[in-house]
Amino acid sequence: MPTIRSPTSYRIPKGRGVLRPRDVASSGVSRVQLQRLTHSGALERVGRGLYVPRGAKLTEHHTLVEAASRVPHGVVCLLSALGFHGMTTQLPHEVWLAIGVKARKPRVDWPPLRIVRFSGAAATFGVESHLLEGTQVRITSRAKTVADCFKYRNKIGTDVAIEALRDYLRKRGRSIDELLRAAEACRVARVIRPYIEALLA
Repeated sequence: MPTIRSPTSYRIPKGRGVLRPRDVASSGVSRVQLQRLTHSGALERVGRGLYVPRGAKLTEHHTLVEAASRVPHGVVCLLSALGFHGMTTQLPHEVWLAIGVKARKPRVDWPPLRIVRFSGAAATFGVESHLLEGTQVRITSRAKTVADCFKYRNKIGTDVAIEALRDYLRKRGRSIDELLRAAEACRVARVIRPYIEALLA
């Protein structure tokens, strides 16, 4: 007579926040077993194809983790990157994600996304990988985020871009050279340089 396994006996990767079916497939957990784990309370379904283990320690960056799980090729940028780096008091209700100019726009039910498109050097310069809730999340660096804010100042507001620059220049570890390289990648070096000079005067 075949052995019937308890749903909770299936092996779920430790230290993970958001799980996708492919994340647990290597552990021998099928989609049917995922459903059983959800019904038993071992997992909670937080979106289509997204699950959170019971008792998982979720962080303030949980929506970024969910966005990265949904759109692995996306890069957290602009207002969401400012929030991650602690460079703004604003908490956007959308996750700002950059994708390639030819990439298909993701259709996601949660979390709400604000998509922008990066191309050329702007798509690769200053992209960092951060481990959040066991998930690798790609996020623009502090310098690149400031440069992006000036490039997209018509979308987010010039005042936000200036405040981000002021915060960047005020904190330890700043690098004017890195900031100018990021501005060159975004083609806003001529725009941002007068603001840098004025704030450092």
